Amino acid sequence: MEFEKRLTEIADRVTVALDQLIPPAQGPEADLLRAMRHAALANGKRMRPFYVIETGALFEADDKTLLRTAAALECVHTYSLVHDDLPCMDDDDLRRGQPTVHKAFGEATAVLAGDALLTLAFKILASDETHPDPNVRLRLIERLADASGARGMVGGQMIDMLEDDSPRDLNTITRMQRMKTGALISYSVEAAGIIGGASENARQALAGFAQDLGLAYQIADDLLDATGDQAVVGQTLRSDAAAGKANFVTILGINGARERVRLLAAQAKQHLAFFHERAHILLQSVDYVLDRTR
Repeated sequence: MEFEKRLTEIADRVTVALDQLIPPAQGPEADLLRAMRHAALANGKRMRPFYVIETGALFEADDKTLLRTAAALECVHTYSLVHDDLPCMDDDDLRRGQPTVHKAFGEATAVLAGDALLTLAFKILASDETHPDPNVRLRLIERLADASGARGMVGGQMIDMLEDDSPRDLNTITRMQRMKTGALISYSVEAAGIIGGASENARQALAGFAQDLGLAYQIADDLLDATGDQAVVGQTLRSDAAAGKANFVTILGINGARERVRLLAAQAKQHLAFFHERAHILLQSVDYVLDRTR
């Protein structure tokens, strides 16, 4: 598929960019930098960076700006994975086909590596190398702070940790995942619109697309956790079941979850109709979410 070729191409470009943006492991803080590089340069899919760059192509946005914004977003996403894997949260041993950061470097270093990746993201966006207009840079920073903070990804992680005190129903899980997973996916297309000077109608179409896609992606993730092959996926599976956590699969069942993904995918494609044939690779990405095996 053209999409898979494009996804691989973008992932490679983002990895090269991160290699250049994360300082080399030198000095007394070398272990911290090694841990950052261990997490960020691992073989990830780079889906969020893909959506920044591919959506930006709809508006012929500046390629360097898109790439640096994509790298900043990947720093935030990677930091969230490092912290999510910690023993005080999901306590996972495997991520992106390799030991999690706390397994390889210890818990304290993992916490600091996540902190450093988060702050690096905002340094990247603040630089005039990312965009010459400070108003664009400020808007990118502001929206990323919203997407990754208490009303976004971190808020979703908090809800995820509260199940013992507040059992989750479908509405609660949907809200949690729109924050925990969906917020950064929404940012990826919103950032592209900001950089590309998208019209209000285009931004609304992108927002609807990202909202449906983000939820579909998370439900597909829950299906992978329940039915996938750990050797293919590259991370610990059946973790929710082992922890007794409710998710879309435990509430809807496997068939119900698959039907919900199909419905959300169809809605996501309808939003992309605004862009006509220009969005053909983004349309293919929706099919990828439907058929995920990793």
